Amino acid sequence: MLSFWQTLPRPIFMLSPMAGVTDSAFRQLAKKFGADVVYTEFISTAGLHFSPDAPHGRLEFTEGERPVVCQIFGSEPEFFYQAAQRIEREGFDGVDINFGCPAKKVVNSGGGITMLRDLDRSYEIIQATCEAVRNIPVSVKTRVSVGCVDDNGTKARERHTVLDLIDKIRDLPVEALILHGRPYETPFAGEPDYEMMRRAREAFNGIFIANGGVSTPEYARTMLERTGADGIALARGVYGKPWLFRQIKDFLAWNAYVEPDPATICQIALEHAEELVRLKGKERGIREMRKHLVWYTKGWDGAKELRRELVRVLTLADIQKLLASQTEREWSFVPYSSS
Repeated sequence: MLSFWQTLPRPIFMLSPMAGVTDSAFRQLAKKFGADVVYTEFISTAGLHFSPDAPHGRLEFTEGERPVVCQIFGSEPEFFYQAAQRIEREGFDGVDINFGCPAKKVVNSGGGITMLRDLDRSYEIIQATCEAVRNIPVSVKTRVSVGCVDDNGTKARERHTVLDLIDKIRDLPVEALILHGRPYETPFAGEPDYEMMRRAREAFNGIFIANGGVSTPEYARTMLERTGADGIALARGVYGKPWLFRQIKDFLAWNAYVEPDPATICQIALEHAEELVRLKGKERGIREMRKHLVWYTKGWDGAKELRRELVRVLTLADIQKLLASQTEREWSFVPYSSS
């Protein structure tokens, strides 16, 4: 039986997991605007292990999000085995192993990019995850490299790269590799290491997804051309721009794409807010929506003053009133872009 990865069109466009962002409400928007596969916020395997019967909001999704993959992080193979089994029982289309997150909280717990320093433990984790599931594929997300440390905790000259990981796990049935083009030490700055990404593409016998800094359709095409990837994972580039998926697909097909006008953006933002409130309740939903509202309105005339009001909204009516005041203004915008 083919996994969902094998049925997707090429190139593949994926919503990458982001804590506090890629909840069900945002995943639904991403799917609406052309994402081929969406990932959950990452989940701690230790948390699932120590609270196995507790409900977990990050394990909830709608049928319209499919294919939807659940990403997990941690450092204990046994916990990954248990988590992967639960993820399959919950009905997800795939399980992803986080070997790339540079966040201090994750790194300090021994997870994320830390695992690239310990290839033996990485192998054990991936092996346990693959053995735990029967009918869904396993993928791995990591970075191009990480500096290693010696027994005293000081920096060593040795580095481990994604090529080391690929060579280590060659016999395991990992179906997809999602690779961020920047190393751990500069996680969000600088140009991706295209050479290392292309070498990883050539070395990995599976679906290869490139990630790292894609925020425009033009850059998406550059990433595909320079890495030879089967697709792209979008992350921070979709902050306030869930329609970026559609723009990229249009640009690749016709060399042009539509920029939504402020009225359209306001409507999308309001729909987003309504879904967040429905899923999480008024207080939490509005609180989490505030950062999205700031992203949606970034770069607008008078954005600084508008942000002061948006971060204080308490109700959907507040949001609707503020956004309505913006659509009544006269705007100049470029209706499409082309190279």
